[in-house]
Amino acid sequence: MDLGYGSGRIRLPVDGAEGFEVVLPEERPGAPDETGEIERALNVPIGPGLEDLAGSRRAAIMASDITRPAPTSKILPPLVRRLEALGISEIVVVFGLGTHRRMTVEEMDRLLGSSASLPSIQHDKDRCIHLGETSRGTPVEILEEVAASDIKIGTGNIEYHYYAGYSGGAKALLPGVSSERSINKNHAMMADPRAKSGRLDNPVRLDMEEAAKIGGLDLILNVVLNSKKEIVRAVGGDFVKAHRAGAKVVDEMYQRAVRPAEIVVACAGGRPKDINLFQAQKAMENAREAVLPGGSLILVAECAEGLGHPVFERWAMEAKCAEDCVERFGREYEFGGHKAALIARDSLEMDLILVSSLRPKLAEMVFFRHANSLEEALAMARERQGRDARTIVMPHGDLTLAKRK
Repeated sequence: MDLGYGSGRIRLPVDGAEGFEVVLPEERPGAPDETGEIERALNVPIGPGLEDLAGSRRAAIMASDITRPAPTSKILPPLVRRLEALGISEIVVVFGLGTHRRMTVEEMDRLLGSSASLPSIQHDKDRCIHLGETSRGTPVEILEEVAASDIKIGTGNIEYHYYAGYSGGAKALLPGVSSERSINKNHAMMADPRAKSGRLDNPVRLDMEEAAKIGGLDLILNVVLNSKKEIVRAVGGDFVKAHRAGAKVVDEMYQRAVRPAEIVVACAGGRPKDINLFQAQKAMENAREAVLPGGSLILVAECAEGLGHPVFERWAMEAKCAEDCVERFGREYEFGGHKAALIARDSLEMDLILVSSLRPKLAEMVFFRHANSLEEALAMARERQGRDARTIVMPHGDLTLAKRK
C-alpha cells in the first residue's frame, strides 16, 4: 500500500507483518448536478428558509477564506439568484478571515468565480461591534458591515474539526467575522476534554452557536464534500438543525468504529494536508481513539515547510518537558501554542513517532521520536509494543475519524 506523502507517495512495508488492519472511509460520489443539489437545499430548508426573510434590503453572505476547501464559487450563484428574486437589492460577500492573513485579489477572484462582480470585502478583526456576551463569557463582537445587514447568511463546508467538532454552521460568524478578543475567549475552551473531532456536545461549538444567535445569524447554506472536493450533499436553513444534518452525512462517510490497537499508522493525506506539522496534527486527533493506552502512533507527514506556526514552535522550545507544556496550556491560551500542548498531551498518553522531512532534533523538540522512514518507524514501534502487536493503518487520516468500539 502507498500512502500520501507531500506531492508523492510512500510505501507501507507489509512483508512478514501480521495483524494489519486498514481503516478506510466509505465515501459517496458527488451529486450528478451540484447546482441542482444546492438549489434543492434552498428549496427544502431545514428550519427557516430565504422566503422567511423576504422584505429585507441588505444581505451579508459570509464565505470561507482561501485556507478552506469550501466551493464558494459554486455556492454563490444559486444563492444570489434566490436573494435577488426576493427583491433584496444590496448583497455583499464577506470573507471570514478570523485571525488569518488577508487574501490577495487573485485569491478572492478565485473563490468568487463567476460571481466576481459581486461587492466583496474581507473581515477586519479590528472593526467589530460589541453585541453581547455568551453564557460562557465570550464577548460577541462582529464586523460592523455584518452587524448592519438585515440578513446574515453563513456559507461553507462541513468536515471534522479537531476542537470545534465539525467545521461549518455557526463558525461562519465566530470565528469568521469576529474580533480577536471573541476568538481567543472561544478557542481557549479547546482545553476542555470534550473539545474534539466529531463531538457535538462540544463547548467550543456550543459557544459558537450561542454567539451566532446573539449575532443574528439567520441561516446557513453548507455543503459536504468527498475527497475529490465534489459536493455530496447541501444543507440549508437553521444554523444548528441544518448543520446537524450535514454532520450526520460526514459521520456516515468518515466515522469508523475500530477496536484499538497497539500500533496505529496515521497518514496526514499528502500535500497540502501535510505541508507542515501544524496542519498534519489534525490526522493525529482523528486517530487518537484507535490507539491503546501506551501504544504507538506513527504520523506520516512530510512537513516540507516545517512546523508551520511561530507560536507553536516557541511554545515547544520554551517547554522543559511535555508536562510543562500541558500545564502552561491549562493556565494560558495563545493561538498556535495549543498545537504544542495537544501534541505534548498525546506524548504523555502514547508513544509518538514522526516520519517526516523534519530534522531529528526538531521532531524531538515537539515531543516525537524521529524516524527516517516508515520501515524504521514500524521497527521502533514493534520494539516497544512487541512483534505480534496489532497494527491499524489509516491511509486517509485527514478525513477518517476513528471511534472506539
